[in-house]
Amino acid sequence: MSVHEQYAEDLALYALDALKSDERASLEKHLEECASCRRELEQLRGDAALLALTTSGPKPPARAKSRLMDAIAKEPKLQPARARAPLWGVLGWIATAAMIVVASALWWWNSVLSFNVQILSTQLEREKAQSEQARRVAEILDAPDAASYVVMPVSMKAMPPSGKAIYSRDRRGLIFIASNLNPIPAQKAYELWLIPMQGAPIPAGMFKPDAHGGAMVMNPPLPAGVEAKAFAITIEPEQGSVTPTPPIVMMSKGG
Repeated sequence: MSVHEQYAEDLALYALDALKSDERASLEKHLEECASCRRELEQLRGDAALLALTTSGPKPPARAKSRLMDAIAKEPKLQPARARAPLWGVLGWIATAAMIVVASALWWWNSVLSFNVQILSTQLEREKAQSEQARRVAEILDAPDAASYVVMPVSMKAMPPSGKAIYSRDRRGLIFIASNLNPIPAQKAYELWLIPMQGAPIPAGMFKPDAHGGAMVMNPPLPAGVEAKAFAITIEPEQGSVTPTPPIVMMSKGG
């Protein structure tokens, strides 16, 4: 196939301004270099102009109409336009979009409800723990065997520190409250000790005083069935000790 034959069909479409952009660019580049094709294009444009006059002007030469029709006949047939989608198809798309919107709204609402349930569950657990703590305090205070121990400093000073321990052996419960405690060095803490009737002292909780010298220990883990003879306080490392480190800074006189 010669170069001119290659562009013959494109020239007819180009004359009618119906050539695609990529093919149009290729043809225009060829026209810049080929005088023969430029002449053919001018003839096709003239033929097209004469053909356009057939509805309102004199009849164009038969040769012009024949040339243009032959060129157009060589072009590949255009695919027929796709039929418009039926109404039910459009309605189907609308229904699908509506379902997506509804599903998104339900997902968002479910997330909100889940978040609210989580908050309420946390609050309920906190209130439950506080209620259990209050119940344990009342249980220890009302225990028939509950004994009170006044814990005082070993060396008396003005406005001395003081503490009070309430202990129930049967219910394995201990509440200790202190006031006017002296500040302690960094990385140190007070440790409370249960002094049993027999055996070694038992650790009963670590604590540090607040800005006013107050502190509290409530229900530390203790072995069951231990009868207390006294309670004592020492200053220990923050992580606690297994045996008291002298000196004992406070000690009770007994239950």
